[in-house]
Amino acid sequence: MQLLAIGLNHHTAPLAIRERLAFPAETLTAALAQLVESHAAREATIVSTCNRTELYCATTQPEEVLRWLVGYHDMALGEVAPYLYQLDAAETARHAFRVASGLDSMVLGETQILGQIKDAVRSAERAGTMGSLLNGLFQKTFAVAKDVRSQTAVGASSVSMAAAGVKLAEQIFASVSELNVLFIGAGEMIELVATHFAARQPRKITVANRTLERGQRLAAEFGGNAITLSELPEQLQHYDVVVSSTASQLPIIGKGMVERAIKARRHRPMFMLDLAVPRDIEAEVGRMDDVFLYTVDDIASIVEVGQQARNQAAEEAEAIINHRVVEFVDWLKRRESVPLIRALRDESERIRRHTLDAALKQLARGDAPEKVLEALSLQLTNKLMHPPTQALSTGSGAAHDAQVELIARLYRLHPEQ
Repeated sequence: MQLLAIGLNHHTAPLAIRERLAFPAETLTAALAQLVESHAAREATIVSTCNRTELYCATTQPEEVLRWLVGYHDMALGEVAPYLYQLDAAETARHAFRVASGLDSMVLGETQILGQIKDAVRSAERAGTMGSLLNGLFQKTFAVAKDVRSQTAVGASSVSMAAAGVKLAEQIFASVSELNVLFIGAGEMIELVATHFAARQPRKITVANRTLERGQRLAAEFGGNAITLSELPEQLQHYDVVVSSTASQLPIIGKGMVERAIKARRHRPMFMLDLAVPRDIEAEVGRMDDVFLYTVDDIASIVEVGQQARNQAAEEAEAIINHRVVEFVDWLKRRESVPLIRALRDESERIRRHTLDAALKQLARGDAPEKVLEALSLQLTNKLMHPPTQALSTGSGAAHDAQVELIARLYRLHPEQ
């Protein structure tokens, strides 16, 4: 059984490709079950965020995992292959450790990804696709991330994606306090961004969500109001800032809707931040006059504050990770020996039972206990010594020399020359 990771991220693939391979949270459990039921993988976990889609698997058929991934999204392998990476066991561990520690994020040292990986593991547990191999990997991953956070300053002075959104808005408008802000969606990312905007005390905060009740709960935290997504066409014109992050597979805001809103606003500018993957706002909106549209990839340059200090801390984090990768690979090697150890114990038990049965029969016949015990010990010794003795008595050359050295080491022998 082989441990591997297959995926793409913001380093290897543009947003247009990433959004096509994304797994909405509500589909993860079913997708994982389908992957395992297809026999492409024995164990599986899928990490899907705005910056990455990665499949962590225990499998004997890596090529089948890849076929399943592109088939699930109805894509051709040739469309995706240039952007994908496939990692072996050691590199899978290193990659998982780096991702969870925030070293592979668009924002170096950000902490949100660790929670997203934990969510992915919980989805795999619900789907029944977590086995001993992936459980070992992710338990080690969480421990490494904790060590990196506690022993280095890799997350210090980082500007989050949420804070970057506020900074971008402040480059376009004089003051956030004079703006009406609309948040589309009510998930974790929207909550984070809303927290940063609310700290600037905008004139009005509104949450638009598919479910009004959930939108109202989030809006209440910031003294705002809530509307449904169906109200967007009539309400969009009233907002200077629009931040969207939903799990919709299709755009929620199209060019026509924004054109009507801009006309009703008499061409007052509108700042739009689309943090969703797949995107919530049609890309054509970004080419309109009076609209400033940014995606997750566009705001990477905003998050460079404190980058040099965090780069130095990242070197310390990499040293921790290198050490932990060696430990994990050692664990994998020991794990590979488990079937052999089990087989060795089973064979030893078979010999013990066979020899004991013979001794019990001798005692039942009335043989002297002393003679039975003597015969028992000799028989056990002979049976257990037969395999190594036979190995030493046969063969020649380098292979024989290696067997001699191995047996001497196993039995801690120092024969006189």
